[in-house]
Amino acid sequence: MPDDKPQKINIGFVGGPVLSARVAAHKLTSLRQAMEAGGWHDLEAEDSTIALDLSKVVYVLVESEAHRVGFGG
Repeated sequence: MPDDKPQKINIGFVGGPVLSARVAAHKLTSLRQAMEAGGWHDLEAEDSTIALDLSKVVYVLVESEAHRVGFGG
């Protein structure tokens, strides 16, 4: 599925810690839906499963595809 390639996200928590992960697009959608409900959520990342207390999450930053290292031509 081309639309489901992993995306880098950063999850910010109350108090300042940030967790970075690479997740498939459908897993990010599931996370957003779970945030509306609250409670705990198991987020399946590329290389692990992360148990999140959603009451402590203050933001989810999704990096855009436009960010690339190198020189434009």
